[in-house]
Amino acid sequence: MSKTLEPPPNTDDDYSPSSTLIPFDRPLSLLRGPVLAGPTDNPSIGPYILAFRDPQSFLSAYKFCERKILEQCEAGVRIGCSISASNKCRPPWWKALFGGNKIDFRERERCEEREMAICIEASKDKCVKFAKEKCKGPFMSARIAVRERKLREKEVGKLISCVSCLGVLKGNVGSEIILLNQFGSLLSSNFVHQVTNYRGSKLLDDDNL
Repeated sequence: MSKTLEPPPNTDDDYSPSSTLIPFDRPLSLLRGPVLAGPTDNPSIGPYILAFRDPQSFLSAYKFCERKILEQCEAGVRIGCSISASNKCRPPWWKALFGGNKIDFRERERCEEREMAICIEASKDKCVKFAKEKCKGPFMSARIAVRERKLREKEVGKLISCVSCLGVLKGNVGSEIILLNQFGSLLSSNFVHQVTNYRGSKLLDDDNL
C-alpha cells in the first residue's frame, strides 16, 4: 500500500511572531544629559548644556575612549610591522644572479617574527601617547554636572527673617531694611545663578591618568 504524500504547508500567509516581528537592538544609554547652564557658561549656547552626570561616568568614558583608540592603533601597527618585517627578511635580489635561488623558509619565518616583535615593542609607547592626545582634547572641555544641595525657599525665608529680627533688636530699622535688601538680592542671585557644572580638565591630571 503506497503512502500518500501530503503537500508542504503554505508559508505565504505566515503571520507568526518570528515572521512578522522585527527585533531591534536595545537603545544605548546617553553618556551626557542636559543641565542648567552656570554663570560662567556662554549665554549664546542656551539655558542648557550637556554634561556627564558624575565624575565616575566621565572617567569611565575617558578610559573607554583611550582603550578603543589604542586597540585601533595597535591593529594598524601590526599591519605596518608585518609589511616592514617581510621586506627586511626578504633575500636580496642579487642572490639570484649567483645561483642562490634556494630560500630557507624557516629562517625567513624566524627573521620575520623577530623583526615583528621589535617593531611592535618600539611602537607601543607611541600608540599610548597617541590615544591620550586624541582623547584628552575633547574631554578637557567636556562638562561634569555638580550635585550640590540647593537652597530651598523655606530656608531662604528663615534667613531673611533672621536678618530682619537682628535689625529690630538693634533698633535700627533703616539699616535693617538696607541689609535686608542686600541679603535678599544676594540669596536670590545665589539661588538662580549657581554653579551647575565644571570642566573635565579638573579631573584629567597626568599624575592620576
